[in-house]
Amino acid sequence: MKEAELIEKSKAGDVEAFSQLIRNYENKIFSLAHHVCAGMPSDAEDVYQETFLSAFKNIKGFKNRSNLGTWLYRIAANLCWVRFRKKKREPVVSFLERRRPDEEGGPLEFKDWFPNPEEASRKKELQEAVAKALADLPADYRLVLTLRDIEGLSAEETAKILKLSVPAVKSRLHRGRMFLRERFELEFKEKVS
Repeated sequence: MKEAELIEKSKAGDVEAFSQLIRNYENKIFSLAHHVCAGMPSDAEDVYQETFLSAFKNIKGFKNRSNLGTWLYRIAANLCWVRFRKKKREPVVSFLERRRPDEEGGPLEFKDWFPNPEEASRKKELQEAVAKALADLPADYRLVLTLRDIEGLSAEETAKILKLSVPAVKSRLHRGRMFLRERFELEFKEKVS
């Protein structure tokens, strides 16, 4: 069934059609939520679920002015903004300080796919550095960076989702990349010294 048909059936209350739409977009929304809410995994899970709940409640109002993916990204981005505003005044625990729920006091570990321990160590170090840098990135830059560089959306699609101009998207993307670059240069320079 084509997406337009699924949307119309969903608007008429067809739960199975809406479930198919969710299956078509769940990986993208999951990825967006986890990258944008870096360092806050429970918030990422909530944003992921709330995006589809909100979409289900509001599907009748979807007017096909943009594609469904853009509409869902906009819902997820708005939910992320709401969470960031609420958490702005709360103390934040960095991603690297979080512990695995199944290990008391144990550090968060990434699954190791390399057979060589030295390569695995380098991979883990890089993953931790990327996660920390993303978590430290201001939310407005993180959203743009996630949509453009991780999700692969165009500047125009990103602008539409975030209700920004294309130049604003490009500016935030550039600033976000520069922020990450400076973080990595500083971190790796300290390790070499």
